[in-house]
Formats: sequence, C-alpha cells, structure tokens
Amino acid sequence: MGNSDVVIRVEDLGKKYAIDHEKNESYTALRDVVARQAKTAGRLLNPFTLAGQLRKVKREAAQVRESSEEVLWALKNVSFEIRRGERVGIIGRNGAGKSTLLKVLSRITEPSSGRVAIRGRVASLLEVGTGFHPELTGRENIYLNGAILGMTRREIRFKFDEIVNFAEVENFLDTPVKRYSSGMYVRLAFAVAAHLEPEILIVDEVLAVGDVQFQRKCLGKMESVGHEGRTVLFVSHSMPSVTSLCDRAILLESGRISKDGPTSEVVIDYNTCGGSSIASADFSQEKIGDSTVRLLKGEVKNAGGESIAEVPIEEPFWVEMTFEVLYNEANNLTPNYHFYTATGECAFIVHDTHINHLNTGKYLTRCRVPGNFLNEGSFSVGLAISSFQTGVKVHFYEKACLSFNVADHHNGIITRPGHGMPIPGVVRPLLEWEMHRL
Repeated sequence: MGNSDVVIRVEDLGKKYAIDHEKNESYTALRDVVARQAKTAGRLLNPFTLAGQLRKVKREAAQVRESSEEVLWALKNVSFEIRRGERVGIIGRNGAGKSTLLKVLSRITEPSSGRVAIRGRVASLLEVGTGFHPELTGRENIYLNGAILGMTRREIRFKFDEIVNFAEVENFLDTPVKRYSSGMYVRLAFAVAAHLEPEILIVDEVLAVGDVQFQRKCLGKMESVGHEGRTVLFVSHSMPSVTSLCDRAILLESGRISKDGPTSEVVIDYNTCGGSSIASADFSQEKIGDSTVRLLKGEVKNAGGESIAEVPIEEPFWVEMTFEVLYNEANNLTPNYHFYTATGECAFIVHDTHINHLNTGKYLTRCRVPGNFLNEGSFSVGLAISSFQTGVKVHFYEKACLSFNVADHHNGIITRPGHGMPIPGVVRPLLEWEMHRL
C-alpha cells in the first residue's frame, strides 16, 4: 500500500447502477426479434447461415436490453488517501454519493471501476441495526458482531460491560433485538461498532437517531477513537457535528470530489455551493410568520458588514434579521435569537429588551456578539419574533436557519494556553486578570 500511515487508498473509484425503465415496448421488441427469426426457420437449418443468424438474434436482444436501461454513475473518478488516526467527514447534498462510497469502503458493494485498498479491521454503522440478527438477543448480537470483526470471545467479554453501559440497554440484553425501539437499536449498534476496537470506524448518520445526550456521547466516543490513533469516517448532514468532530472533510458533488481539505474550509464551500450561504438566508419568497409579522432574511456579518461563515475568535460579529410588520401598531414585538452548539444544545437565547410598537413596514434588527466570547467550533442560530400581551405568542421561529464557525487562528492574542489542546465549553471569554505579590 506504500506509505505505512495510509490505511485507506481509493484510486479512480467508480460505481454505476443500471436503471431499468421496464418499458412494455422493450418486451414486445424482444418478442418480435424472436418471432422474426422463427419465420426464417428454413434458412436457419442451413449450417452456413446458422451461426450468423444466432449472432444477429443475440445482438438485437442485447440492443433491446440496453435501450430499456439507463446507467447512473453514483461515483466517478474518486481518488483520495486517509491516514491512520484521521477523522474525516464525508459531506454533500442528497444523492451526491456519500452512502455509496461508504458501502464500497465497507465491502458491502463492489466498485464498478477503480481500486480500493484498506489496511486494518473495519467496523461499519451505515444504518440502524446494520449487522444485527433480529431474532438474536442483544447479548448474542454483541458476541456475533465481535466475531465478525475477528475478535476472540475473551476480547469481547473484556469489552462487554463497557458496551452495555454505553448503550444503556442493561434491562433488555436478553430480549431479541427485533423488539427494540429504533433508539435502543442504534445505541447498541453504535456501542458495539465503537467499542470493539476496530482500526477504522465508518459511521453514516447514526447521530440522526437518539436524543441529544446520546448524540453527545457518540461524538465524544468518536473523538476519543481518533485520539487513540484509530481512523474515523463520518457521513452527516449536520455541519456543526462534522466541524466539531473532524479535522478533514471531503465534499462530494454528483459522485465526484469537489473539495478535500481542512473541515472549516470544506464546510464553507458546502454552505456556499448553489449560490446561497448558510450565513445568509433569504426567506422573502417563503411564508414564514403569521398575520402580524413575517420573516424576510437572516444574516451573520463581520464588523465590515460582509456576510461571513467563519468568524475569527477575537473579532466581534453581528447577527441580523429582516422582517415585515403586516398591520399597524403591532404591540410588544420582541426579536430573539437562539444560539445552538454543534451537538444541538441550546447555548443561550438573547432578545431585544426594547418595547416595540411597530407600524406596517420592513425592519432590520441586529445584535452584536463580542470577540473572545464564543469558543471555537460550529454554531447555529434560530430566528424568532414573539410578543407578550396575554401570555407568550410566537409569531415565527425558524430553528437553526443560520450557521457559522468560530475559528482560532492565533492572531496576536494567546487565547489557548498549553500546547494547543482544545478547551471545552460553549463560551471562552477573555476576562481581565490581576496578580499582586503579597
């Protein structure tokens, strides 16, 4: 395989599928081919014309089959290398080829062209319950999956309690997994895949199932797997999750690699492809709101007024919302922003403290987030307007419609002590300190 650090090498990979349109005329055409040849039975008896006629029948039948099929290339000319210990996010729109790529890497499906070389034991979690036998109990499936990965019974037994504690299915270990809820299923499947010490862990959208606490546990476990020198491939539509977990990302578009590089750069490309940035969302053609007020636009901007998807940690930025009031003297309209972390946890909510009695028209409201306040990572913002007349009335709430990354590029101010290790927490304020010798 060459370089000893390379654990996955993909060279000019292609995967195609034949789409059969099953047209009735195709069937008729094939029948007509046979019928026409039957009418020339006398000629077929001639040994000098027999071989040629049979070749003609086969050729026409093949043409009929080809005319009823369309070839779709799910992957085309895909090449990359992944080194030991890398955590790589595979991102792209629906139909870009992400899941197909993981199925090829997991040896579930064969490539149509190209070459894949993998060094190391692979554990794949491509959908809920992959590799589980529904009639077997949770306990039996743990041992079955370990055996498939090539582990001895003693090795599995050593990890058994850790798997069960992570999955939180102690009371259902001896229940057939076909009776598990989808949440229980995916908790156990992920726990087995992550804890049985594969050299390469492949995960496809598992975090879409389960509660927020479990999603946090999954991200934490995959991060620790990477720190242990094992390789993680992670497919997700959640850019905050990809940014939080992965140090590298590969962007697929129409089965080809569009960009491969540092996660923050690739995520920005993903967010801006198609002409609309996730840091700037236009809702003017949609009907988000009620008869009082409707949402028109949201945007994240830097101090220079430019839409920005990546914010340097030391610089302030603005979150803006444009909305339209639909009748005069709308009372107590309160714009509010909901900030969420990469794992979907609410970091904080801020609202306009003014009492707003607004007439019909369009308005722009914004709030300033100071520099050296948020920690590194990905954040999303939900835009809302509420009023407080008789109780709370939510006129609209568009959750996580904006997204941005906070990045520490070490520009002059040392905000990360130690040896460059990440600092936990949602915020990372640069506070004033004093020291006196006593």
